[in-house]
Amino acid sequence: MSDNIQAPQPEDRDELPVIQPVIVSASRSTDIPAYYADWFLRRLQKGYLTWIHPFNPSRAYRLSFEKTRVIIFWTKKPDPIIPCLDYLDRRGIHYYFQYTLNDYEPEQFEPGLPSLSERLQAFVRLSGRIGKERVVWRYDPILKTGTCTVPDILLRIQRIGDIISPYTTKLVFSFVETGYVKVQRQSRAYGFLPLTPEEKMACISGLKRLNDRWNLTLASCADECDYPGIVHNSCIDGELIRSAFPGDSDLMRFLDTEKVKDPGQRPACRCIKSKDIGRYDTCPCGCVYCYATRPAAGKANYQKHLGAPDLDTITGEKPLRKSPRDADIRSYL
Repeated sequence: MSDNIQAPQPEDRDELPVIQPVIVSASRSTDIPAYYADWFLRRLQKGYLTWIHPFNPSRAYRLSFEKTRVIIFWTKKPDPIIPCLDYLDRRGIHYYFQYTLNDYEPEQFEPGLPSLSERLQAFVRLSGRIGKERVVWRYDPILKTGTCTVPDILLRIQRIGDIISPYTTKLVFSFVETGYVKVQRQSRAYGFLPLTPEEKMACISGLKRLNDRWNLTLASCADECDYPGIVHNSCIDGELIRSAFPGDSDLMRFLDTEKVKDPGQRPACRCIKSKDIGRYDTCPCGCVYCYATRPAAGKANYQKHLGAPDLDTITGEKPLRKSPRDADIRSYL
């Protein structure tokens, strides 16, 4: 198939609005690299996909990759997306990874993942392929149980960091947020809890001690608290993009004009504007703390995808024919 990205044709659009984002997030809502890599590559080659609002199927649009310059991958299992990277390189589309690498093996809180050893090896391989500046380590979220206390958390982070710290430049962390209904339900079922303010500060102090030998940037994600020695992270990071891909003049002009935070994210989020192409309740990994997916729904929707893997939405469903108002579309970009 040709590497030329094709703009959506009139007969494909079904009169849906078309957007052309410069920065694409793939994805906060589901692990596209782990489970939808083939679908994603086919959509890139076709030139567009269809996004449907998760709470109102009448709000939908075609997303064209014609102007896309950067893709941010969020994953816990990157290997399936690696073949796609050659295609992106040929197309001149840039990318970097937000790689979540936790250790909840004793609790089996991430049942769909390979072993920690395999994930550590994958992190090192990915860093060797694309460079350590473009693989951000996330320990996300930090949580406690009756048997996993702050000292246990720090020991687990230490074991990971001692291996991968030469292969990244940043550690991003967040503390589990039980304000989401899905997370509240799972917290009661699996017995995990948020840290108290005192425990958070003890965790921060421990991370800073560990970092004396790692020399990474430590960053909190979407946290309103100011922690001494910790920066507020921007996962969709204009400065990282600027430093990693300085030769792209079109991209630099875009960054010069788009300096405000993404209005669609939480108030404490520092991300710049992008378009996330994922969908809630589609990740089959089964992580019990996830705010984006109910485990049973994630597995069911993944099976829908496997039954229609070539269609232009993740699950293969069609948007409602009712067209949304332009104002509605803008509110979800």
